[in-house]
Amino acid sequence: MQPLEGIKILDLSRTLAGPFCAMLLGDVGADVIKIEQPETGDEARRFTPPAWDGESCYYLTANRNKKSITVDLKSEEGKEIIYKLVKESDVLVENFRTGALDKMGFGYEELKKINPGLIYCSISGFGRTGPEKHRAGYDLLLQGFGGLMSITGEPDRPPVKAGMSIVDLTTGMFAAYGILSALFSRQKTSKGQHLDVSLLDGQVMLLNHMATGYLATGKPAGKMGSAHPTLVPYQAFQTKDSYIILAVGNDGQWVKCCKAMDWTDLLEDDRFKTNQNRVANRDELIPILTSRLVLMESKDVFEKTERAGVPCGPIHTIDQVINHPQIIEREMIINVEHPHIKNLKMPGFPVKFSDTPSTVRQYPPLLGEHTDEVLSQLGYTEMEIEKLKDGKVV
Repeated sequence: MQPLEGIKILDLSRTLAGPFCAMLLGDVGADVIKIEQPETGDEARRFTPPAWDGESCYYLTANRNKKSITVDLKSEEGKEIIYKLVKESDVLVENFRTGALDKMGFGYEELKKINPGLIYCSISGFGRTGPEKHRAGYDLLLQGFGGLMSITGEPDRPPVKAGMSIVDLTTGMFAAYGILSALFSRQKTSKGQHLDVSLLDGQVMLLNHMATGYLATGKPAGKMGSAHPTLVPYQAFQTKDSYIILAVGNDGQWVKCCKAMDWTDLLEDDRFKTNQNRVANRDELIPILTSRLVLMESKDVFEKTERAGVPCGPIHTIDQVINHPQIIEREMIINVEHPHIKNLKMPGFPVKFSDTPSTVRQYPPLLGEHTDEVLSQLGYTEMEIEKLKDGKVV
């Protein structure tokens, strides 16, 4: 039995943050029903390229372990379907603009009358309160607004974003964490609650030591490329054949590194003996290391640091990561059966349970694939379902 087996999730979200949240819950056993607009569906279905046999890779990666039904939320018949689903659901996930679902009759205050135990998770760009609450939220916008882009990239270069949709994905994880916490709370109180999860709030938390450093000193951190503000050397360096990461995390590792690389002169230099000194004299040390490492093969650097117990490693491309023996051994790329896509593969669930492992029970569903099944379970007859289809309610 999986951890969330028996928990029912109603997923009204689209694009990435919300769907990713619901998928994480589905991966550990929750029964997730994805609600989509008839004919068009989740806009992520049209986020291409890339596509895999006609299916958007963007959509595929956040929607396994779900059933898809189409419902016109603005129709009276559609509203009745949602109300019936809410009555038997444990969790609702949505990412509409602030106030949009309230106007449609699906706000938390309305739905908790139907199901007092409902955990209602609202995901938005800026949250449901505050002067910016009505602004739309997009990953790139929040990477800028939330400060991430101010500390990403090389100094004196234009702003750059993180390579993946880091804001959407981390928000989805925070939302899943909040839902699990609320489910645990409900076991004690029998009451549901409203979770207000914003992309911006998540980014502020992820600023972590950068935020605390500013609060302590009054000085905001800036862009440092791959370097670290409080550890030296802790960044990317170029060797003769590639770029590598050298991550010396403390003074003990610095001693090991210098001995392994035969840098006795640096080991004896008072400017570099402690991390505090190395940070203060970063501009002197880094050019020295750069000039030496660029003359070495990366393989030699890896062998010497590995023997010495000094953190050092390659900068892999995505294809190198996907095909690495460690990733294969950890089963982080999984095969998923799909009616249209042969040999569909995607990243797996990252937590390894000893007794209740995650499973893939449902491929990312086709648009409206489970409409008849779900409506039948709600008590609709075949004739009633056909009538709803004729009226374009589903």
